[in-house]
Amino acid sequence: MTLTILIAPSGFKESLSVGDVTCAIAEGVRRAMPDARILSAPMVDGGEGTTEALVGATGGRLHRAIVTGPVGDPVPSFWGELGGDGPRTAVIEMAAAAGLSLVPRERRDPTLTTSRGVGELILRALDDGAERILVGCGDSGINDGGAGMARALGARLLDDQGRDLPEGGGALARLARIDLSDLDLRLRHVRIDAAVNWHNMLLGPRGVARVFGPQKGATPDQVRLLEKSMETWAERICVATGRDVGSAPGAGASGGLGAGLVTFAGARLHPRFDIMREYLDFERLLDCADLVITAEGSLDGQSPYGKVPCEVGRHAAARGIPTIALAGTIGKGASETFQHGIAAFASIVKRPCTLEEAIRKGDKLLRRAAEDAMRMLQVGQRLALR
Repeated sequence: MTLTILIAPSGFKESLSVGDVTCAIAEGVRRAMPDARILSAPMVDGGEGTTEALVGATGGRLHRAIVTGPVGDPVPSFWGELGGDGPRTAVIEMAAAAGLSLVPRERRDPTLTTSRGVGELILRALDDGAERILVGCGDSGINDGGAGMARALGARLLDDQGRDLPEGGGALARLARIDLSDLDLRLRHVRIDAAVNWHNMLLGPRGVARVFGPQKGATPDQVRLLEKSMETWAERICVATGRDVGSAPGAGASGGLGAGLVTFAGARLHPRFDIMREYLDFERLLDCADLVITAEGSLDGQSPYGKVPCEVGRHAAARGIPTIALAGTIGKGASETFQHGIAAFASIVKRPCTLEEAIRKGDKLLRRAAEDAMRMLQVGQRLALR
């Protein structure tokens, strides 16, 4: 029996782009099943690779820019212009200006990192005449609630002495007032949509500082400071605009950038998988598939909350199509993914090794894991014919 296999992975942070992951899995599948029909749907989630994927899918083009990086230094960046009919649409992945990959390991302090570069990319798109802007939120290295972006767009964040606060989420604990009088007026005339993890909240038990701060280098004390900062941020936003962003779905996306986009750019937040699949032809390809293979750097108890493997798995399961997930690491709670569309999962790491080695050999490990999964599937096919 010739299988049609849809490869629909995410990228592996700081290791492999979503395109690289897709190619590695396809090569592994072909080693075991050279006759298989392979379809590809690289599932960008708003993080790294989003702009390139959407520009490629629509026949658009990339624009280069230099912006303020997350640690305050200038970094080379980019934004995209989508092709096709309709309003002139820019696409920005926040990771290109404030991503974790732009934060050197020895400088990973989310109390200091800034989203200012995201605002600078929005200004570039406005300068170029964009009528609509799509912002992808993912793979962030910041926890400033979008404060840096807000300042780039013209907002002022002041302490109780009327002085401008320094960059970084930690300083927001001292925020007394938000001044919107110089906010760029062009924001009123452009539609901004943001693709976010809908499950990420700004505050509360699943607040962005508590859940994601440690992944960005925050110590326990820094997590507590960032929680206080985000609480103050939400309070001051409510005073200045009347918006309650503390518990709004998606407001905690990308270190709270979702809250900043809603407040200062007038953005509409959307579940990232829903808005991305509009551009990537996912539904049509899924209808043709017998099996889906997805992948992400880590599979754990957080995966059912908006991560690519479970989003892909849910849509496949609704059509009765099984999904296999490959992951760099299998973490605590990964078995919960069985209730969210994943039929089977496996780690690509087969023996003890350092993180650096796993990153360096990521493509090789993925090829081997995909081949192994297909050979196990062939065993099942033979048993079914007995």
